Amino acid sequence: MNAHEIDYRIIGSEMQCLEIELDPQESVVAEAGSFMMMDNGIKMETIFGDGRGNQGFFGKLLSAGKRVLTGESLFMTAYSNIGQGKQRVTFAAPYPGKIIPLDLSQFQGKVICQKDAFLCAARGVEIGIEFQKRLVTGLFGGEGFIMQKLEGDGWAFVHSCGTIIEKTLQPGETLRVDTGCIVAFTQHVDYDIQFVGGIKNTLFGGEGVFFAQLTGPGKVWIQSLPFSRLAGRVLMYSRGGKEEGSLLGGLGGLLDGDNR
Repeated sequence: MNAHEIDYRIIGSEMQCLEIELDPQESVVAEAGSFMMMDNGIKMETIFGDGRGNQGFFGKLLSAGKRVLTGESLFMTAYSNIGQGKQRVTFAAPYPGKIIPLDLSQFQGKVICQKDAFLCAARGVEIGIEFQKRLVTGLFGGEGFIMQKLEGDGWAFVHSCGTIIEKTLQPGETLRVDTGCIVAFTQHVDYDIQFVGGIKNTLFGGEGVFFAQLTGPGKVWIQSLPFSRLAGRVLMYSRGGKEEGSLLGGLGGLLDGDNR
C-alpha cells in the first residue's frame, strides 16, 4: 500500500467525531479547522496540498492550487506519530451529521465527493479535483464544474449533514436526487441532470428546476439535509420569516407573547 494503514473509531450519533489511531511514523492529513484533540506524541505540521511524499515543489504548488479551485484553503494539516507507542488524534465535523469512512481500495481507488465534504485521510491519499464534463451539469448540477476526488488505496473520511443513505446502483439503474443531497459517488457512476418538467412543477413545486440524475453501476451516498438548506432556514427565521403552524405569522407571535 502507498497510503499509511491507519485505524479509526467514529464516536457519537448525530454530532460525531472521528478518532484516528496512529502507529509510530504513521500520519493523517486533515482540513484546517477540523482538529479536536490529540495525544502528546502527535506532531502537527501545516503543509501545502495533500502531503504526498513523491511530490516536488511544483507538484505541491499544483496540488494546493487545485484545492483553491474547490473553495478550500491552500494548506492542510498533517498529524504524525513521533512517539514510541500508539497515539490518537481526534477530528470533528463542522456541522451536525454523519462521518462516512471510505476504504478507497474497495472502490477501485477513487471516489468523487462534493467540494466541502472532505474531513481527513491517511497520508498518501491524493485529494484532487474532478471537472464536470457536461456544460449543463456544471451550470445547474448544484456542485458547479468542480468537485473533489479522493484517490489512492487508504482510508479517507467525508462528512455530511443529516442522515446518510447508501445505495448500490446496478448497470443502467438510475436514481434522481435533489442536487444538494449528493455527498459522494464512485467513479463509474454517471452524474447528469434532468429537467423537473411541467410549468407548475417548475414555478411552484419548490424543488428547483433540475434533478441530479445518477446512473450505475456504482455506489452513491446521499444526505437527508443539505447544509445550504439548513442554513437557509436558520437565516429565514432569524430575519423574522414565516412562522410554521400559524396563518397569522408574526401576529400570532405577538398574541402569544413570543415576540418581545
